[in-house]
Amino acid sequence: MTRAVAGPARRERAPRPVRRRAGGRRADALILAGYALAAVAVLKNLWASPSGRYLVDGGPDQNQWEWFFAVTARAVTRLENPLFTTLQNHPDGVNLMGNTVMLGVSVPLAPLTLACGPGATWAVVLTSGLAGTAAGWYRLVRRHLGGSRPAAAVGGAFCGFAPPIVTHANAHPNFVALFVLPFLVGRLVMLARGGRPLRDGAVLGLLAAYQIHMGEEALLLAATALVPFAAVYAVSRPDAARAAARPLLAGLAVALAVSAPLSAYPLWWQFAGPRSYDGLLHGPSGNDVAVLAAFARQSLAGHPAPPGPLDVSTTEQNAFFGWTVVVLVAVLLVWLRRLPLARALGAVVVTGVLLSLGPEIVVNGEPTGVPGPWRWTARLPLYESVLESRLTMTCVPAIGLLVALGVDRLRARAPAEGPRLCAVVLALALVPVVPKPLPAEPRRKVPAFFTDGTWRRHVSPGRALVPVPLPGAGDAEPLHWQVRSGLGFPVPEGYFVGPFGPRREGGYGAEPRPTSRLLRRAADDGPPPIGDAERAAARADLAYWRADAVVLGPHPRGEHLRATVEALLGPGVREGGVWVWRVRP
Repeated sequence: MTRAVAGPARRERAPRPVRRRAGGRRADALILAGYALAAVAVLKNLWASPSGRYLVDGGPDQNQWEWFFAVTARAVTRLENPLFTTLQNHPDGVNLMGNTVMLGVSVPLAPLTLACGPGATWAVVLTSGLAGTAAGWYRLVRRHLGGSRPAAAVGGAFCGFAPPIVTHANAHPNFVALFVLPFLVGRLVMLARGGRPLRDGAVLGLLAAYQIHMGEEALLLAATALVPFAAVYAVSRPDAARAAARPLLAGLAVALAVSAPLSAYPLWWQFAGPRSYDGLLHGPSGNDVAVLAAFARQSLAGHPAPPGPLDVSTTEQNAFFGWTVVVLVAVLLVWLRRLPLARALGAVVVTGVLLSLGPEIVVNGEPTGVPGPWRWTARLPLYESVLESRLTMTCVPAIGLLVALGVDRLRARAPAEGPRLCAVVLALALVPVVPKPLPAEPRRKVPAFFTDGTWRRHVSPGRALVPVPLPGAGDAEPLHWQVRSGLGFPVPEGYFVGPFGPRREGGYGAEPRPTSRLLRRAADDGPPPIGDAERAAARADLAYWRADAVVLGPHPRGEHLRATVEALLGPGVREGGVWVWRVRP
């Protein structure tokens, strides 16, 4: 694997792939089947009933993603614009291109969404994302890096099922379905080896355009990782770098020429279209140094995080590799330090970790006063919207390839004892980070008001239904009600990313109107005082939302909310498991 990865000093064509024997094809099929079974095992609690169970560690995100899949399927069947909708945040609408709706999978899977519901699409995307990402990196190691089948199998498994990937399987399929990235890297390898710039560049451009519709942030992180990799590899092998420069630059130019016209309009819509935003508001999200050696909650050796620096979101445990993996990576980097590929991969790991620490280094919850390189990186265009803790995700494929390189190196150095020693070392290092099945629970029952069509008697076409409280980043259950009603009515506000204020800075949800703030205060603190000013504001807000009905479904603070709405609008009517207030003009 070492010679194959390093590449020749002079420019030459990559060897034509050797036709694999039937036994090799069966072995490949078994490995890919193993990835698929592992993905199903991780998500087995969801697969028990894709439409009836909910990944509880994902917060409101499953409701949001199922809504995205449903809205895309509706747009496909009605030939509507898939980049914008007014079904949320009515009447202003939502810029869907600025919300990572993953058109790359939501459009081709629209028939599945229509036939089986968005819950099935959600389960399929997550499962195929885990297995497909592992398979993509397995193919890269085998086809482009010359690695052995055992090395590629282990490396691919880590790339697809590493703790940072599995933590996102609770809520973020755009960071799970990363199977395009190894194909992008593979095409760059072909160009660097003197491939055909026109053909390989065109394929690279098509892959980049497709990845934009799978997740732009993942593409940005991949590009970020390639910078230190290319720099260190070029310093280590200047002759090979000089030989690779011309075909690479030519291929990248072709790729830009191919991807630009395919991506120009969607990107214009995202950054300059209706309800676009400029940057994403978020607080400091750097990794505490201590979390690098901690085991993620979903890892075999993990457990619910205690209060303190390890008490982070269950969907953003991006650096919880565990101390066994940290030790393994350190040993591999020292042992393989003479190999240019290992040094370049090490640069990716170090860069990703340093950038992920945020603008100030924090150790075990204590700020050190030492600035991190992210303080300057965050000023660059596009990076201001990135959660810096996610930079450690660039380490995942680098570690996977390092492990594959180490497996082949050990097997070559010790043909007799190498396989056994590999098995022992990998078991000690990787078994603790084997993922556990993600927890899923039965969903809350949807009121009959939405499932049997009762809502149709209260909401006219094009008019809004106002849930109490309004959907947002804290609770997006009304979006599930909307999906179960066939997306027959729009709702105000919601759970999405949109512009806030005159500077159009991105934030989660819509800028709340007075009645929305009042209802959330009632849910948190009990019924607030209601007077003529609050009633006038409610009338103005309902007119702005173009509402026909206000609906209070099952809610833990339902009595407080009902008392508040009755003080605003008068008595409601109990119907179909909800309270309804008709406010049609």
